[in-house]
Amino acid sequence: MEQILTVLSAVSTVCAIAFGYAAFARNKKSDTANEAKSDATVLTEIGYIKGGIDDIKAEQREQRKTNTEFVERLVAVEASAKQAHKRIETLERAHEE
Repeated sequence: MEQILTVLSAVSTVCAIAFGYAAFARNKKSDTANEAKSDATVLTEIGYIKGGIDDIKAEQREQRKTNTEFVERLVAVEASAKQAHKRIETLERAHEE
């Protein structure tokens, strides 16, 4: 009887170790799958953020171009106004004489 109990204890110990390892292996696969899903979600969100940044940069370039065009036009208008003031002053002097 004592031998049966010893064998039964040994078998129980081996079974517990085997089941413990099986559970560990299964949980490791599950954890890996969960980490992969999480990583994929993060990468997708980073992709969306990158796309948004690219759009903002494109808009910024377009705005810079528009501002440059406005500055060029403003400089031309100021030069034209300066010439007009000179002509007006010349006409006023000629009229006064």
